[in-house]
Amino acid sequence: MAIEEGYPAPDFSLPDADGRPVTLSELRGQPVVIYFYPKDETPGCTKEACAFRDIWDELRTAGATVLGISPDDASSHQRFRARHELPFTLLSDPEKEVMSVYGAWGEKNLYGRKGMGVIRSTVLVDGEGLVHKHWRRVNKAADHPHKVLEAVQKLS
Repeated sequence: MAIEEGYPAPDFSLPDADGRPVTLSELRGQPVVIYFYPKDETPGCTKEACAFRDIWDELRTAGATVLGISPDDASSHQRFRARHELPFTLLSDPEKEVMSVYGAWGEKNLYGRKGMGVIRSTVLVDGEGLVHKHWRRVNKAADHPHKVLEAVQKLS
């Protein structure tokens, strides 16, 4: 099942950094930014997370919730969140089930080598639970959150 704009976002429930389950369908009524990233504390992932942190107030003003999803476990997310003062929710998907459904797990080409991995991508879900925008392969991790903010603000 491919993620398509204008269609319902597949529901999921994953544990956050504190072990509490977060279910997408329970967030209806507000925009939800779901961004998939490979690994806590890697350069690109840190830049992206910090960029979302830096525009946090604007995202919240627009009514958005931000969910970062990676295969990392809760303790890794706790350290990452604390070290970089991340105000949003980080979810663990160690089996890559949600990532697979959302097209964020698949074949990658890194420095000429092909292999399976997390595809940095973002999905913006509107308040009705529909996919409003899907950024399939994010190249500039540090700049990307500003594009997401623009899309969220247009929803408001």
